[in-house]
Amino acid sequence: MTTATINYPELAIKIKQWGQELGFAEVAISDIDLTEHEAQLQRWLDLGFHGEMEYIAAHGMKRARPAELVPGTQRVICVRMDYLPPDASFAKTLQDPKKAYISRYALGRDYHKLIRTRLKKLGEKIELEVGQFGFRPFVDSAPVLERQLAQKAGLGWTGKHTLILNQHAGSWFFLGELFVDLPLPIDKPVIEQCGKCVACIKICPTNAIVEPYVVDARRCISYLTIELQGAIPIEFRPLIGNRVYGCDDCQLICPWNRYGQITAEDDFHARTQLKDKDLIELFLWDEATFLKNTEGSAIRRIGHERWLRNMAVGLGNASYDPSILAVLEDMKSKVSSLVLEHIEWAITQQLQKNSLDRKTQRLIIAIEKGLPRDA
Repeated sequence: MTTATINYPELAIKIKQWGQELGFAEVAISDIDLTEHEAQLQRWLDLGFHGEMEYIAAHGMKRARPAELVPGTQRVICVRMDYLPPDASFAKTLQDPKKAYISRYALGRDYHKLIRTRLKKLGEKIELEVGQFGFRPFVDSAPVLERQLAQKAGLGWTGKHTLILNQHAGSWFFLGELFVDLPLPIDKPVIEQCGKCVACIKICPTNAIVEPYVVDARRCISYLTIELQGAIPIEFRPLIGNRVYGCDDCQLICPWNRYGQITAEDDFHARTQLKDKDLIELFLWDEATFLKNTEGSAIRRIGHERWLRNMAVGLGNASYDPSILAVLEDMKSKVSSLVLEHIEWAITQQLQKNSLDRKTQRLIIAIEKGLPRDA
């Protein structure tokens, strides 16, 4: 079949059907004109909001120019795949300061390879239909403005937290893209439906959403616990709480996530070795155990050292417990200088809480006995 004989509207319908058969919740098609986003991207970079993520700045405006990334690209097939696991236990874990809260997208299998493989299969299905053509799959691993493309394709609108929101699925989904050199008909964007709501901005523990649609990554808990290589700034450590890998607060508060869809992918279900675990238990994993328990997981990318760093912060934020102090003290001689810094901070936090607890107890006793409150 030659390009002149291809019925592109009919092909687009087939592509969406094939995509759903491959497990994608929705498939839509965008053009490649992202010029309207270039100024915002440059401003974000100029303000340094990307932090240590130099790979974002390194590619400059290539992110907004798909045809520069993959010459010949005419359209981008955008897909979404739901990842919300059943029995997510958001509130229960967040409200227990001795539990480790791991962002819900990371509790199952790493999505990158799974979605990229499905996108490649989608490209191969198209090739069987039209003959050899140019295509390349991407899943959050290249200079691609994936959220902006998803918005143009109509998969949703950009919320004030910068995530894509879908009126039928909230924001609990992954995105993927298939760059193609076929002039497929494009889909229409949807209208933003956030209105005056600013719940995500108000709930952010570190005030990382500095204005609607703008996140300063340097303040974001997901950045601090995943992307940041070195020490977590002291000012943010108490605000992190028990969030040891990522943060879901802006999604949890979003009214549109009442429509979140439970994933159809068993691979995205929460692994028992990660879900609702005590901070102490995860902190005591040696490197071999860490690697074994995070095999095939997105968590593995931070490495054992930063895993311990994050756990130490969580333990420092936990309510006072002599067993936490004992574990922290025991680990001091077994860790790197980076982790040791966070352990010492955590010990100080625990001791301060114990001092406050004792002072409170003395105050209660004094009140009950009618003694002066400084007794």
